[in-house]
This record gives sequence, C-alpha cells and structure tokens, in this order.
Amino acid sequence: MDDVILPRRYLVGFDTAQLPELFTEVLVIGSGVAGLSAALSAAEVAGPLPTRASSASSGAHPAKILIVSKDKLGENNTMRAQGGIAVVLSPGDSFRCHIKDTLEAGQGLCDQKVVKEVIRNGPVRIKELIGLGANFDRAVNSVPHGTGHGPPPPEDGPLALYRSGTGLDLTKEGGHSRPRVIHGRGDSTGMVVEETLLEAVEGNTNIDTMDHCFAIDLLVVEGACRGALLWHKQKGRFIVWAGETILATGGCGQLYRETTNSVVATGDGTAMAYRAGATLQDMEFVQFHPTTLYIAGATRALITEAMRGEGAILRNKWGERFMPRYHPMAELAPRDVVSQSILHEMQLTEHTHVYLDVTHLPREFLGSRFPHICSTCKSFHIDISKELIPVRPSAHYMMGGIKVDARTRTGIPHLYACGETASTGMHGANRLGSNSLLEGLVYGHKAGREASLSSKRRHGKVRPYPLEVSMEAKRLRRLDLEDIRDSLKSLMWRCAGVERDEKHLKEATDTLAQWWEYVMDKEFHTPEGWELQNMILLAGLVIRATQDRKESRGAHYRKDYPQRDDRHWKRHITFRG
Repeated sequence: MDDVILPRRYLVGFDTAQLPELFTEVLVIGSGVAGLSAALSAAEVAGPLPTRASSASSGAHPAKILIVSKDKLGENNTMRAQGGIAVVLSPGDSFRCHIKDTLEAGQGLCDQKVVKEVIRNGPVRIKELIGLGANFDRAVNSVPHGTGHGPPPPEDGPLALYRSGTGLDLTKEGGHSRPRVIHGRGDSTGMVVEETLLEAVEGNTNIDTMDHCFAIDLLVVEGACRGALLWHKQKGRFIVWAGETILATGGCGQLYRETTNSVVATGDGTAMAYRAGATLQDMEFVQFHPTTLYIAGATRALITEAMRGEGAILRNKWGERFMPRYHPMAELAPRDVVSQSILHEMQLTEHTHVYLDVTHLPREFLGSRFPHICSTCKSFHIDISKELIPVRPSAHYMMGGIKVDARTRTGIPHLYACGETASTGMHGANRLGSNSLLEGLVYGHKAGREASLSSKRRHGKVRPYPLEVSMEAKRLRRLDLEDIRDSLKSLMWRCAGVERDEKHLKEATDTLAQWWEYVMDKEFHTPEGWELQNMILLAGLVIRATQDRKESRGAHYRKDYPQRDDRHWKRHITFRG
C-alpha cells in the first residue's frame, strides 16, 4: 500500500498557455458555511471594489473574491445540517463549560487553544449571522435553563436577546452538559444558515460565484499555490489564477455505503491538497451519526441528535430501552458511544436496525420542532407520533483533514483550508454535536480575513505562470466507474466502519491495491473519474491511519485493541503529500 501514499501529482495533463484563464485575488473552493463565511470575511477586508473598467484593463477578474462550487450553490452538507449550532448564549451556561464538554468529547486530541478560540468567538459570529437576517427559533419564554460555572458571555453579545425577553430556543444534545444548541425552522438549521450566507454573498459586489465547476487540481508554482485547474460541463477546462486560495470543500462521507452526506462529499479538496504537498491529519477519525432513517433501498436520511435531546428513546427490536446499560448519559451519551451501542444491539438481536421512539412526545410539538423529519418519515408511511422510527448509524463527519495552523494556513504558501476539509484541532478524536457549523463560521471567517490581508500585502497583484504537464498515454480499459465506486463504499463500510480490526483492514488494503493498479494511472475527462481517483486515494489514507492506530479512541474503535492507550497513542497521525 505504499503506492497509495504516493499518488500522481496531477490527475490530467494540461498546458496553462493553451487554456482560458480568469484572475482573482482570493479563490474560494466550496460554497458551504465555511466557504461562504470565508468569502464574506475576505470581501470585508478587501475594501471598495475598483471600477470594472480598471479591472478589465489589468486582465483581472472583475471581482476580488471568486467562489467556485462543484454543484449548484447550496448543494452541500451545510444545507443538510439539522440539529443546530452549539454556542454559549444563556446566563446558565459558560465558555468554560462548553470548552470542557468539547475537550471531553475529543478524548485528549483537541487543541485547547483552538477550542477556546472557536467557542469564545461563537457568540460574535452568531450575532453577525442574525444581523444578516438568520431567523433562529425563539423560546416560548425567555427564561434559559441550566446552571453554569464561570463568567457568563459578554453582555453585548447575543446574550442580550435573552435579557430583552425574546430569547432563542436552546436544546441539549449528546455530550453537552447544558442546553446551548440554537436551531432554525425546527430541524433545518443548516438551510437557514446557508440561505442567509448565500443572500449576503449575492448582494456583495466584491464577490463573484461560479457553480457546476469541478476543481481538478491546485496549481503550485515556485513552491506556492497560484490557483487551480477547473472544469465546467459547457466550458471544459480553464485556469483560475489566484493570489490566495481557500479550500472549503467539505468532507468525504461518500467513501461509505451508509452516509448522511451530500453526493458532492467525495473529499476532492483534501485529495488535491495532498497531491499538492499538504499534510493530512487524523484520517482515522470518521464520525458515525448514530441515527439515520433506515429504509431498505432508500437513501439514508439524518434523524437529528436534537430529537434525543428533546426526549427520544432508543429501543431494540424487542422494544427494550438499551442505552442506560451502556452509558450513564443514556441517549445523550457522546456519538461514538451511541453508535457503538446501537451496533452491539443490532448484533445481539440479529436485526438490521434499532428504533427511535418519540411516541410519548406531543404530536403538535413534533410537528413544529421536527417538521422536516416528520415529512421525510411520512413519505415512507411512518407517523412518528404513533410509530417507531427505524434507525442505524451512518458515516457523518470527518474529524481529520488538511492540517492547518492557527491562521488556517496549510503549509503551502497562499493556500488555506477551513470547515470540514480542514483539521484545525477543534474536534480531536470525536466531534461534539453541533460544533461543526460553529467551527465553520469562526474559522471560515478567519480564513477569509487571513487570505485577504495577505492579498493586500501583495497589493492584490495576480499573474499567470507557464505550467505544462504531460500525461503518459495509458490504454483506458473499459471500466464501470459506478460499479467500482459502489464496491469501494461497501468495502469501507465493512472494513473501516463503526468497528475495525486487523483482518478487515488487511482485506481493504489488498482490495485497494488492486483498484490502484488499474484506476489510478488513467487520465479521465469527467468528474466521475476524478472523484473515483480522489476517493481511492483518501480511502487508502483512512485505512493506513486506522491500521496504524492500535487503540480505541473516540470515533476510532478497534475490536482487537479495545482500550484507549494514552501512553503510546495520545498523538496525531499525519501524512504529507
């Protein structure tokens, strides 16, 4: 498997002198919460837009910031996020308490400075989001729950919303010691955030957007990132020369047969950063969401953790509540514990799933608090006020990714990363529920600011570079890309899923080596081929890291090494491209 760690530098051959080109000061690849936040932050730092005439005469793209999206704007994991955003807003909560919960979930591998920074900046970013028009759900009354320790958040932050008598509704999720998760439209928080940010982007003359653009590879010349090679279905390949490039391409949940992720989540940004020479970190830590709707033959649908926060109970096929046997927090235990417990119950009962029970909750409450879930279940003829919801774990979130420093820099000059594609140190071995949108807002904002400040220091000058890449001609066998992709997803689910062991990891290693031989040396001409190559590369890195870490910690559970081993493994596993 050594070859898996040493991929070909570029996926396709090209000559920059022969391709159409655009110029921009800051290129943002990805249009989820992190990418949009980065673009807005960069635009704010950039200042007034020069006249269109002066931009055209210099050969530059007319906007200072350009967002490119793989699919349509808004097709991403942010739009699918249900639960909410974890943020300290209540006088009964505290930064100290949220930090403690996050560190406990991360099981020794969080960067404490990063955790403190993200959590302390959370209220400011939420205040900005509300200022942009985000409409989060309000509490029936403004009296917050819980008792906290340490000083409350700043008086001039969103906490003022509580004190004015129009408080936001807070709910509690697994691993949280206080209710601190805000939400929008009941269980459509990500949609509220995405639509708010998109509207702000569309109204900003400093920002241009291009959708249906597949980023093939980063262009690294003279040791620094100079932009990217992209592909558009109508326009074909083209170059975007950029002074600064921000990767916000999301995760890689599509590596797994069972996943909550959007179809676009194939890890393209992480893979191309690795090929460009960036360092990846914590690739073994893939979080599995405990509860996704299980209907045989249907696409998996997320059943938010907030449902358990509101009192939902997990039952096995015999109707028994089982979580109190596994953890004192029962249904509100951390996600890794709940996922492993569900899998154990499925094995004990020889059943394909367990059940989530909300039949004891008022029908009107379920309809208003979880309208999307009610509608989804109804489409499968399940009335959740009367019937149990069949659920099982699915791949949900990648804690690992492109290693970045405190300023979101990747180690490749002029290349930054934020959101799920980055490994900031926020989540450690296991992400605390609803911390992902929070991190995307805070570190997206930081990435945009850092990139735009760097651009200002260069006076915004962007120029083209001569770069020609030859690709050795390979006979392209007739490959069924869809079949290989489906087989890869099944292999990863079977061998690197909720439970792992050496026998199955060896099986994955051998199978990936076979696919590598006849897939990775080919030059494809459409996203289907490039996605598959990216997925095989990342699958190899996930398997390698999973083999290396001979312990169980957080989302990484080895049946053959079931104990946490701080003496040998309280450290990160990294791979440098």
